[in-house]
Amino acid sequence: MSLPINLTRARSHIIFIAALLLGVTLIFYLERAGHMPDRQPDALAAFDEVVPLPLADGLGRAQQSDDHARIAWTYFRNNTDPDTGLAGSVDKYPSTTMWETASYIVAIVSAQRLGIITDAEAEGRAAKVVDALSRLVLFEDSLPNKAYDIRTLQMVDYANRPTSVGLGWSALDIGRLMTALKMVQLHYPDLADEVEDLVAGWDLDRVTREGRLNGATVVDGSVRENQEGRIGYERYAAKGMMLWGADATAAMEVAPTLQVVRVEGVPIPVDTRLNRNSTPALTTSEPYVMDGLEFGFDALTHVFATVVYRAQEMRYRNTGTLTGVSEGHLSQDPYFAYATVWGGGSPWAVLTFGGDRIDSRRTLSTKAAFGWDALFSTEYTQEMVAAVVPFADPARGWPEGLYEADGTVNGSFTANTNAIVLAAQAFRATGPLMHVPR
Repeated sequence: MSLPINLTRARSHIIFIAALLLGVTLIFYLERAGHMPDRQPDALAAFDEVVPLPLADGLGRAQQSDDHARIAWTYFRNNTDPDTGLAGSVDKYPSTTMWETASYIVAIVSAQRLGIITDAEAEGRAAKVVDALSRLVLFEDSLPNKAYDIRTLQMVDYANRPTSVGLGWSALDIGRLMTALKMVQLHYPDLADEVEDLVAGWDLDRVTREGRLNGATVVDGSVRENQEGRIGYERYAAKGMMLWGADATAAMEVAPTLQVVRVEGVPIPVDTRLNRNSTPALTTSEPYVMDGLEFGFDALTHVFATVVYRAQEMRYRNTGTLTGVSEGHLSQDPYFAYATVWGGGSPWAVLTFGGDRIDSRRTLSTKAAFGWDALFSTEYTQEMVAAVVPFADPARGWPEGLYEADGTVNGSFTANTNAIVLAAQAFRATGPLMHVPR
């Protein structure tokens, strides 16, 4: 039985207020949790003397920043399916993951806050995303699969081929989506009840186990569940889960799995756990940039972000090579790589999914350049942005960046990069995306 309109609206406002209070409470908790403990384990003590870089002074945007954001929004105008309302993860490729679906939501919120799209268009786009998510074929009737065809909403493999079994679920992707869905509730309160109903239909208890993030992969027809996330990504995704009341407290704790390595003379946080491909864990820009732009740094993440950024600046100072590393797509085989500050046991490694080294594909990342510049706005971040700006394509958006080896353009265009460019400009204008402007 449907509720009368006035009761439905009342419910929406109640859910919005509850979501707002939950978000404020959890963010406060996370900020308190992020402070260095009084008695630090040896690894954390390595960061005692690190002075966090100040955030970029003031808010407000220049015309140039507005132009950058409009170019980024072009990607989503080009790649949103008109029927389902989902956006493809790569230009002209009709497939997405929950990570990139979250990126699209971030792009919608950012574009609205920058005045690129109207309030009505933003809410309409967000509503279509929520509706599409409610109609997904779920993995084991439980959770979103790792990949979907944006035209049919069917589960697919990474080649966008239909699969009735599915690939499993990614705890990191779902954690990021949980943050984005909370943004929808906070920015578009009339959609709050629809979001609440959507999330209630997913078995989120499977995404956390004993306070840690839990993912699943299908291997030879069998579902294998596994702890997911390493320092940086793990803490970022845990925040998203905690916004919905999940117990991800163990995932927030870095001390038990923290080691410190020095890169360019800078102490870098590295996870002691191996990746599932049995290579040592990696440290890169992406989770720290997203954490700052979306939540606003807590004390610990601010310190870690500072040193991860500083190592990249110091590599430039020491070698003359512009350095801004992140995960990202490639315009040539193998088409995706993790460019790291530390990865696979070495500094500046570029790694495939399988852990193979492909350092010749290191890219000066567009999203790293814009993200670090929005957060810290140093002379060096401005140099990085200046290097990638000439290669924007007003008809397609922002490419992934520039290949370090020869300076040519890494001409892959993705939802993730263009969403981060938008988020960076929105951060400059109005602050972190989880903080609703007054």
